[in-house]
Amino acid sequence: MKIRTLIFLCFAIVFFAGTSQAQYTPSLYWTLLPEEQMAEIVGEASGETAWHTIMETGGYTRDRLSDEYRTTFYESEFVYNELKWYGLPGTELIRIPSGTTWDGVKGELWEVTPIRQKIASYKDLVWQLASGSVNSDVTAELVWVGSGSRAEIDSASVTGKIAVGEGSVGTIHNNTVSMGALGAVAISTSRNYFDPIQLPQSSVGGRGRGGGEGNTTFGFMLPVREGQYLKQRLLRGEKITVHAQVESKMEPYEMQDIICHIPGEDLNTTAVIFSAHLFEGVVKQGANDNKSGSAGILETARVLHTLIEEGRLPKPKRTIRFLWGPEFSGTGPWVRDNQDMMNRTFCNINMDMVGEWLTKNKAYFCLMRTTFGNAHYINDVMENYYRFVGEGNRERLQNRGNVFKVPHRIIAPTGADEPFHYSIETHYGSSDHEVFNNWGVQVPGVMMIAWPDQWYHTSGDLVDKADPTQMRRVAVIAAAAAYTIANADDDMAMKIAGEITSNGTRRLGHQLIVGMEEINRATAATLGDAYIRARVLIEGHVINEKATIESVMELATDKNMVGNYVADMQNTIDNIGSAHLAALETHMRTAARRLNTQPVTIQLTELERKAATVIPRQTEKVTINGYNGYSQFINQVPQEERAKYPYAGAGRGGRIDTTELGRLVNGKNSALDIKKLLDAQSTSPADLQSILNYLEILKLAGLVEMN
Repeated sequence: MKIRTLIFLCFAIVFFAGTSQAQYTPSLYWTLLPEEQMAEIVGEASGETAWHTIMETGGYTRDRLSDEYRTTFYESEFVYNELKWYGLPGTELIRIPSGTTWDGVKGELWEVTPIRQKIASYKDLVWQLASGSVNSDVTAELVWVGSGSRAEIDSASVTGKIAVGEGSVGTIHNNTVSMGALGAVAISTSRNYFDPIQLPQSSVGGRGRGGGEGNTTFGFMLPVREGQYLKQRLLRGEKITVHAQVESKMEPYEMQDIICHIPGEDLNTTAVIFSAHLFEGVVKQGANDNKSGSAGILETARVLHTLIEEGRLPKPKRTIRFLWGPEFSGTGPWVRDNQDMMNRTFCNINMDMVGEWLTKNKAYFCLMRTTFGNAHYINDVMENYYRFVGEGNRERLQNRGNVFKVPHRIIAPTGADEPFHYSIETHYGSSDHEVFNNWGVQVPGVMMIAWPDQWYHTSGDLVDKADPTQMRRVAVIAAAAAYTIANADDDMAMKIAGEITSNGTRRLGHQLIVGMEEINRATAATLGDAYIRARVLIEGHVINEKATIESVMELATDKNMVGNYVADMQNTIDNIGSAHLAALETHMRTAARRLNTQPVTIQLTELERKAATVIPRQTEKVTINGYNGYSQFINQVPQEERAKYPYAGAGRGGRIDTTELGRLVNGKNSALDIKKLLDAQSTSPADLQSILNYLEILKLAGLVEMN
């Protein structure tokens, strides 16, 4: 193909990719599933049912009963009973021994002079007593310490008094109690610009574990609205004496996971496993974080089970599973104990903070994709249904004369009637999908999450911030995506591969314009680095798009037929990548003329040529011990041996993301490819020698072999 033709093709792709992202064809709304099956899923999904679950399990932050620590937590029992009532097969409550947790019993802070009035109470709002506070009964004068800095404390004379300040109760407590204060009161400054009555999660001493360790005493939190009255009185020089009473204890508890499944014709193969953390700690809970995610997968389970049991959807070919439990601490052990099942599981959909009323939170409903190390079609299957709900639930000017101005309206009877604002984004961790994405597990996982959330991790995370319409849409997307994969045949596998190729074209178009902008911003001195960076963005994404298309082969029965289609789609991506690289070269030469410098010539260094010949492949030891199990083999490598291969850990300035590096070891990617894939996902280039050195350490650990 001539260079001029390549450049024309490249710019045409960018133009059409850009317009497809900016405007949707107003006359065509498609899903991977046929319309009649989508109609059943949409019709069965109930936002109210899911919202009621949030209300029942997280309507308010309740003081947990002592008996729950010794028997079954209220939320666990509720979800378990709902699943039994719905008739979900395999419903089981799994108990995993754990440790102890701080539990507040009483927390009262009363002013006794010059007047008697209540200032804070654990009974009114559990968030007012900082986790970790220990048994106390003191009467003392309050003293203002500002932000709790050392200078402010020194000038305040806190010995024998209770310190009052603004900001983190942990900081104020730790800085003043060590100087002789009896306890601390903090006025929250957490997001007070829009909600002056919310309180953030807080703790004093030992990260909330308490138990009387060290100098830990107690801490109370006041919202800005109420705290301002106290602050003004103290700044005026009033002498205020208070009586603080605190009772707390350390409760032994266990992790409680709940599981169930929807059986497919093949019970041994799990198409999708849903996850949501029912607990984020067991003392202070949030409605959207994450009772909404737990309610979301519960409603998804109910919808699919009902439709399949009633014959409205055919029984799927593969099994769909569901897991509720404490974030990481409950999910990790269960996954580790079921690694054989993970080896036969295709992908994970994790729900975390999904119920938010989007306009009330000024939020988008986001899909956080997998990293390149877990390239998988789950990303594009999910995007298909996000797009359908998002584009189908808005009125377009072109459709103003139609009977259905909003073509696929999905609204809950008591929910918001508003568009579905969504965003497909790059990977972000910090939730249970990271357990599945772990190198020792290797189940590609995505996360559904609303962001921003203006109340998460605060006392304001209540059910009034959740929206039944949002919950209905969440269940529709999740149920449709899971069923698509669970029942996929060869035709569906190829349909998904075509969807990936189409989306990949748009994604590559975006990387082209990002690369061009890198070159636009370059100086004569930095043009070379900018051009290399621009090329890496294309090359890394091409590798990832081809690997994503390849992943549909696990759905195929006729490997030859599907394989030929996959190869053709991969060839399409190669051609687009080549066209983009040609366009980048033209753009670089134009920039060189503008900067009055020589065009950049790309030549591999000796180290890069070496890295291109190193193709690592993982051994069975990577997954033999499941979640994080591979790390023990790395730790067993003698320090003197590891010292021979220094590397810079995760971060900026040439450092490497060793977690992602491991996931990129697949027997196909060379060490140079791995660098490109790391660089394409990062804002700074990884050090190639560090990559090679870390691969040597993995080899010493028996986790990889190299040619």
